[in-house]
Amino acid sequence: MTLTGKRVLITGGGTGLGADMAAHFAAVGAEVVISGRRQDRLDAVASETANTRAIRADVTSEDDVQALFAAAGPVDIVIANAGASTSAPFGRTSLADWNAMLAINLTGVFLTLREGLNQMQGWGRLISVASTAGLKGYAYVAPYAAAKHGVVGLTRSLAMETAKRDITVNALCPGFLETEMTERTIQNIVEKTGKARPDAIAALASHNPQKRLVQPHEVSNAALWLCGKGSEGINGQAISIAGGEI
Repeated sequence: MTLTGKRVLITGGGTGLGADMAAHFAAVGAEVVISGRRQDRLDAVASETANTRAIRADVTSEDDVQALFAAAGPVDIVIANAGASTSAPFGRTSLADWNAMLAINLTGVFLTLREGLNQMQGWGRLISVASTAGLKGYAYVAPYAAAKHGVVGLTRSLAMETAKRDITVNALCPGFLETEMTERTIQNIVEKTGKARPDAIAALASHNPQKRLVQPHEVSNAALWLCGKGSEGINGQAISIAGGEI
């Protein structure tokens, strides 16, 4: 496939899945704009990825997101990928933790997709990166799961609004990914339970019927598919990429 002549904006593009998506979209000819909170991480990805620009932005800030799109220029594809995860027993979850998870994982997606939609004139693709946590529950991550459920609901509702235009809106819902975010989860398990690292990885992989962590390129390729010919009828979907977990 080719996306030559298309511009894609990817939030959370300085690490993990976002960086992988940037490489995949650049490889098929798209102009790529990545954003995130750490300029050094963004610059590192941009320096290694063809036709890629880096613009610092905090997706929880309305002003930042509006400035991001103004600086990026007209965008055809928007991928709301920025996110974060923390874990704690529900009874020890503070209001600050709750608000932080909603801010980056839900409000950030809302602001990104809203600004992305408002500047689209013709063909467009809006993609949110949710999680299997947006389709089911996991213990000790209630705020994260609630936010990701919200992302799925937002995606489905927005898809109904854009259905008569040449714009589709879909969510990608990966299971545990082999990325920096999951690495922090692994370290947390090791520190709090005393499990050996291989056992901590196995505990996460056990959720996947294929007994493995999902690879970033699997999600990136799903995003490319949603932007290619033949995917026009895929709209309002929450696509699980988790080996059959859900």
